[in-house]
Amino acid sequence: MRFGYSLGYWRQGPPAGALEAVREAERLGFDSVWTSEAYGSDALTPLAWWGAQTERLKLGTAIMQMSARAATATAMAAITMDHLSGGRFILGLGASGPQVVEGWYGQPYPKPLARTREYVDIVRQVLAREAPVTSEGPFYPLPYSGADGSGLGKPLVSTVHPLRRDLPIYLAAEGPKNVALSAEIADGWLPFLFSPQQSAEAEAQLAAGFALRSGERSPASAFEVAVTVPVELNDDVEKAADAVRPTIALYVGGMGAKGANFHRDVVARMGYEAECDTIQELFLAGRKAEAVAAVPTRLVEEIALIGPAAKIRDELARWEESVVTTILVQGDIRTVRGVAELLG
Repeated sequence: MRFGYSLGYWRQGPPAGALEAVREAERLGFDSVWTSEAYGSDALTPLAWWGAQTERLKLGTAIMQMSARAATATAMAAITMDHLSGGRFILGLGASGPQVVEGWYGQPYPKPLARTREYVDIVRQVLAREAPVTSEGPFYPLPYSGADGSGLGKPLVSTVHPLRRDLPIYLAAEGPKNVALSAEIADGWLPFLFSPQQSAEAEAQLAAGFALRSGERSPASAFEVAVTVPVELNDDVEKAADAVRPTIALYVGGMGAKGANFHRDVVARMGYEAECDTIQELFLAGRKAEAVAAVPTRLVEEIALIGPAAKIRDELARWEESVVTTILVQGDIRTVRGVAELLG
C-alpha cells in the first residue's frame, strides 16, 4: 500500500498551507500529490506550481474533466507536465456529470462511456506519436468534418516528442460499466466514496475490463487503484465523523440532479438507499444542516479513516486487503504528519 496526498479542488480560494503540506508529504515519504477541478480552479495550474517545488512526488490529476478541454489539448498538457517534472505526471481523467458538463462547459453529456473511450484513444495517439492523429468520431472527429467547417483541417503530429509514450492514464469511475472501462483502456482507476467492503464487486468489474484489454496495454498486474480517503485523527469518533459528514452530504445530496446523481448511486449500492433518499431530499430542500446530520457514522467509517490513532491503524488492514493500491490522504499538514506517524 502506497500513500499519496490529495489537495482536491479549491473552494473559495487556494487551500491554506498547501505548499507546506506538499513539501512535508514529500519529506515524510508520500508517493504522490493530487489536485482536481470542478467549476472553479483548474487541476493543472496548482499541480504545476506546487509540483515545481518538489523533486520526487508523482504529480496526478484526480481529476481533469474531459469536457473542459479537447483531447489533443489534454495530451499537450500531459506531455508538457511530464517533461517539466522529469516523468512524474499521472493523467487522471473523468467525465463529471450532466449538470457540470452541460451547465458549465456547454457540452452534451449523453453516452459518457463512448465519449471516454474515444477521448482516451485520441490522447493515446498523441502520446504514441506514430502517425498524424485522426478520429472518425462521432464525438471528437479529427480533422473536423462538419458542414460548418472550412474543410481545410489536416491530421497533425505533436511537434513535441513525449518524454514517455506510456504516460499513465487513470480514469475516475463510479458505475460498474465505467469501472470495467477503466480496466480495459486505462492504467489505473480513481474510485470515489469507496468502501473496502465493495472490494469483491470492484474486483469483478475490473476483471470484466481486463478480459477486453488489448495486448499493447500494460499488464493487469500493474494496474493501480488510487482512492481519496478523508482522514480525521480525533479521540472522539463522533467529532471526527462530524468533520467528514458535510462532504458526504454535499456529494450525495447536491452534486447532481435528482435521479442523475452518480455519487448518490455509489453510496446507495453500499446499502444506504434509504439514508441517501433522506439526505438528498433535505439537501435539495435547502435544509443542509439536517442533511449533514442525517449522514450515519457507520457510513463515514466505511469510506473514511476517523477516530483515535489506534483505531485507524487497525482499520488500515481492511484497506490493505482490498483492491486499493494507493490511499490518497485528504486533510491538512497535521493529517499528513499524523498518517506518517501511524505508519511509523
